[in-house]
Amino acid sequence: MSEALVAGLLAGYGVAVPVGAIAAVIVSLTARTSLRVGAAAALGVATADGAYALAAVLGGAALARLIEPVALPLRWVAAAVLVGFAVRNGVTALRHHRDPAAARDGTGLGTPARAYLGLLGLTLLNPATVVYFGALVLGRQADEDPTPVAQAVFVAAAFAASASWQLLLACGGSLVGRLLTGPRGRLITALASSAVILLLALWLLLP
Repeated sequence: MSEALVAGLLAGYGVAVPVGAIAAVIVSLTARTSLRVGAAAALGVATADGAYALAAVLGGAALARLIEPVALPLRWVAAAVLVGFAVRNGVTALRHHRDPAAARDGTGLGTPARAYLGLLGLTLLNPATVVYFGALVLGRQADEDPTPVAQAVFVAAAFAASASWQLLLACGGSLVGRLLTGPRGRLITALASSAVILLLALWLLLP
């Protein structure tokens, strides 16, 4: 049981910790809105990671083979969504800088529910996550035959690890938002995050 717990925690942190476009979205979204919105976005990402861990436990190699033919189109869709997010984020930041009275979140993720669903959907577009979890699950099954309880512990631990890291990113975004409260600081933050997200989206398409 303890081995499944440790394996799940390591798997969750392994997929969550590498800084990518999703991390940049969480930090920038929290900085512009609130910790509640950022936390909801973080839990959306963790839910997707947990769902993929569960899918890998249940499906393993069969699921990886099923996803492989559509992996490239999914990466293109994910990249397109991120590019759209980055562009809209930058345009909205410039518009709000010129007219502060009209300032509001322009990404469509300004409420906890929208942030949760938006980041859940965006993370689910990443087929590499299920391949990653599938490889880990198959590796564990080669050494042992895990019981259903051990598999449930693995999935729960992976979700908890991902959630803790994504919530840490949201707290960092909240701190950035508090430090950069002026109009110029928020403009710089929004444009910088848009540039980072755009570059990471393009990097997603590299082989």
